[in-house]
Amino acid sequence: MSSISLHPPHWIISAAGSERVLCLGGDWIAQDTGVRSPADVAGIVEQVGSGVLRVDCDRVGRWDSALVAFLRLLHERARIAKEIQVDDAAVPPAARQLLALASTGTAAPRGEPRQSRKPVASLVGEAALGAHGEICRVTALVGETVLRGLAAVAGRTRTRWQDVLQLMREAGAGALLIAAICNGLVGAILAFVGAVQFRRFGAGIYVADLVGIAVVREMAAVMTAIVMAGRTGGAYAAHIATMQGNEEIDALKTFGIPPFDFLVLPRILALVTMMPLLYLYGCAIGLLGGYVVGVATLDLTSSAFLVELRNAVAGREFAIGLVKSIAFGGLVALAGCHLGLRAGRSAADVGRAATSAVVAGIIGIIALDAVFAACTNALGI
Repeated sequence: MSSISLHPPHWIISAAGSERVLCLGGDWIAQDTGVRSPADVAGIVEQVGSGVLRVDCDRVGRWDSALVAFLRLLHERARIAKEIQVDDAAVPPAARQLLALASTGTAAPRGEPRQSRKPVASLVGEAALGAHGEICRVTALVGETVLRGLAAVAGRTRTRWQDVLQLMREAGAGALLIAAICNGLVGAILAFVGAVQFRRFGAGIYVADLVGIAVVREMAAVMTAIVMAGRTGGAYAAHIATMQGNEEIDALKTFGIPPFDFLVLPRILALVTMMPLLYLYGCAIGLLGGYVVGVATLDLTSSAFLVELRNAVAGREFAIGLVKSIAFGGLVALAGCHLGLRAGRSAADVGRAATSAVVAGIIGIIALDAVFAACTNALGI
């Protein structure tokens, strides 16, 4: 088969009254004749200068995207120059349609104002409505936890106690090592700082008071809760978010199984039950770390340190710590389950839910501890 002869694309600029005419001719085939360069279009715009530029395609033979690209460059150059108006009424209808498609979704040209942002009042209002909705959801979750918890005590829920025992084992025995490391180091740091300061006044014996009250009343409960927020709260959120993405929660609802009884309540019961035990364990390790550092850095005997520690730490200090640990455990479990249930269905949402659960748990623990401190100070205990 013989090849079809092609005529290279060309153009002529002529005057027709008050307007200029750009007469196009030849074959505009991208594969055979190539695409015109932006320099060619810039030369045409400079030659026209200003006014109306009418495009005439009567002499154009075969064409494809090469012609559309040329017209697109011409429109862009004319719009930047702001003194030339392109009239493409004589362009083939198919080319005009392709040109319109090429112009759709392009960025705003230079010099034109971008779309204005939302007013500050709208942003503040949206944030306030979002915060209000989140508070309502959390309040509803807390209320449902209280009601379903009472029902669980009476045996009127569909919670599987095998799941609760498994979760207690994971939250308790699995966290012993990291809880021991954190609380032991905190007790040692408190003893070292106290030894450095009290030694100046010859009151090294009071290191036992500092370590005992700080560990039992504050640090053991707070550090254990922070460890559980990073270890267990994030795991709860990731597990439930994964089930949400796999549509397992939808399947539970379809079979008539309440997701709260099956997923949320066992985790809350497990963590609330194990947190006081972990708190007592953290107290023992923290006091041991303070004892080792206090005896090693000060001229104190073991018996003197232990006697002073027993006199300094009263039973109410343990009671305050136990109440804190229970509240912290419920907070960590609620944060993890709530953010897991609210997660999206993609893999990225699982990571975001776990991260949000850890952050919310740690911030909530510190804020709740501040509330406890204010309340105990007001009550004088």
